Amino acid sequence: MPFVTTLTVESGDRHLLEDVVTEIKETAARKGVELKGPHPQSPEDITIPQSRGLSADGNQFDPWRHTVFTRTIEIVGHDEFARDVTEWEFPDRVHLEASVEQRRGAGR
Repeated sequence: MPFVTTLTVESGDRHLLEDVVTEIKETAARKGVELKGPHPQSPEDITIPQSRGLSADGNQFDPWRHTVFTRTIEIVGHDEFARDVTEWEFPDRVHLEASVEQRRGAGR
């Protein structure tokens, strides 16, 4: 029953995100680690309203818009490699989230 670690890597800088994901893939290939992905998700456009002041009079600037790009990578087994990746120092503009799931074979 292997453990599958899913890494979700997010950034507003698509090129930086691709560099980080490529580094993870190349390191995994050198160590013989089985990866699935990276799987690109649809970019998420975020709109944040901006008030001109502290009052609630409705006087606002144009909203601030930001696009977040996401890639997911699954690491099958290789728990030590997955743990090592989560401890890497990533640029401030990159967010990494890890989730671990134990998968069982069919019929169990």
